[in-house]
Amino acid sequence: MAVVKITLFFLILTFLAFPIGQYLAKVYDGKKTLVDPILKPIEKFFYKLCGIKEEQHMNWKEYSIAFLIFNGIGLLVLFLILLFQKMLPLNPQDMPNLSWHLALNTAISFVTNTNWQSYNGEQTMSYFSQMLGLGVQNFLSAAVGMAAGVVLIRGFRNRTSEDLGNFWVDTTRSLLYVLIPLSIIWSVVLVSQGVVQTFDQTRVIQTIEGTEQKIAVGPAASQVAIKQLGSNGGGFYNANSAHPLENPTPFSNFLEILAILLLPSAFPFMLGAMMKKQKQGAAIYIVMTILFFIGLRVSYYAESKGNPALSKEGIQQGQNLEGKETRIGIDESILWGNATTVTSNGSVNSMHDSTLPLTGMVYMFNMAIGEPIFGGVGVGLISMIFYIMFTMFLAGLMIGRTPEFLQKKLEPFEMTMAVIALILPTTLPLLFTAVAVSTEVGLASLNNAGSHGFSEIFYAFASGIGNNGSAFAGLNANVPFYNVLLSVIILAGRLLTILPAIAVAGSLAKKKLVPETAATFPTTSPLFVGMVVAVIFIVGALTFFPVFSLGPILEHLQLYKI
Repeated sequence: MAVVKITLFFLILTFLAFPIGQYLAKVYDGKKTLVDPILKPIEKFFYKLCGIKEEQHMNWKEYSIAFLIFNGIGLLVLFLILLFQKMLPLNPQDMPNLSWHLALNTAISFVTNTNWQSYNGEQTMSYFSQMLGLGVQNFLSAAVGMAAGVVLIRGFRNRTSEDLGNFWVDTTRSLLYVLIPLSIIWSVVLVSQGVVQTFDQTRVIQTIEGTEQKIAVGPAASQVAIKQLGSNGGGFYNANSAHPLENPTPFSNFLEILAILLLPSAFPFMLGAMMKKQKQGAAIYIVMTILFFIGLRVSYYAESKGNPALSKEGIQQGQNLEGKETRIGIDESILWGNATTVTSNGSVNSMHDSTLPLTGMVYMFNMAIGEPIFGGVGVGLISMIFYIMFTMFLAGLMIGRTPEFLQKKLEPFEMTMAVIALILPTTLPLLFTAVAVSTEVGLASLNNAGSHGFSEIFYAFASGIGNNGSAFAGLNANVPFYNVLLSVIILAGRLLTILPAIAVAGSLAKKKLVPETAATFPTTSPLFVGMVVAVIFIVGALTFFPVFSLGPILEHLQLYKI
């Protein structure tokens, strides 16, 4: 049944991803769509209101500056909201202000589409902070990532032109034509399934034992919809989508996993449509799917065998259900866990800290390599293209030919940017983990010693650099040391992906298309697919094998006493 459900899920995902990819291509190219009669007047009005000139295009430097200014303002506004939330409206629970380091960490986290949460959502954030602070950034950060992905595609498509489009137009269209309509649809359906959506205060009920229990409620459904669709992941509740008021039914669980992967899986097909190379988009989608299923198979194997230590004591027989909702089960917990770590989503419907070591290693690998396997909306495609560029460089070395991709030569500047985007982000989690395990303040936040505690620290920094936001949860990160270090690595993960991508787009856009010849390496063939899969695995293995040996691999050997 697990195989049937997962196969059916991916058939539905692929069936939806292709037409959505075609739709996205039309939206960003300004072509007519079915929703134009409704949305086009709103778009024009917004441009007029904000003084945006739709026809005014930007080069890569202007696009980068607009990106930095927009995110800088958003970061400042959200930081101030969190720092002074007690004085703001829509705070019926009278939530206090956040500490400076938690406010800084949370603001950077949500502006960068990470949604790392060092706090208990229902006990820390007011409705104002949840909606007008975090909820707004869920939309804006996703829209910015989508715009960045489009820019890189334009760089390959353009011929001797520095015009990469307009940041404000791309961001507006991401919001108006994609994120807002989909979020409205998902919110309504989630409410129909029982996801809470209200401004009421916390409910106090009588339990069957005769005691009082407080149940936090609030505007959850609207935030759940965009957190999944926009690869954000921050939960309204601390238990995230394991909470019955955030994910109450099997159908809501299916919808939320589908939302996590829907837009990231559509971006390869959008590339195919914009480049008029549908086979190329399909080849990239196949690479992502193969990598996803490899991780899914390993983690399902580990969790289905169960925990040998508990089995020997007769506590657990068969599957490892620790940390999982029994109403959700092993298969959908593992499907969610892989979906949320291959994307920059980070939401959970089970406790990742309770997974077996090999499963935890798969989740860490998914995040630490830069999340090219679907990835965040827009940004995942960027990461995959950088890996493809690196693969083409290696292929060019073997045949003594300048590497090419999508009929553009990849010269020193492009390869330098690709290496910066791939290598620097992978080294930072290693460096920050070394600092944390070498200091008393870093070790003081651990609930577990030994290899598992080491994994908890590395997982946190891998999650930060991948702009993921999930956690092993055995680490108390709400202290100045971790809030500051995670803020730095989260910001680096975002900037070291998007800014090199915009720079590469600007460089490629000025180049002529190279005619395809008999010597051109085919980038839609099974050989290409296999090479990209191999390169991603080899780069990840060479980079992270030492840290995995100290963490999940050692814990696995100890668990089975090998």
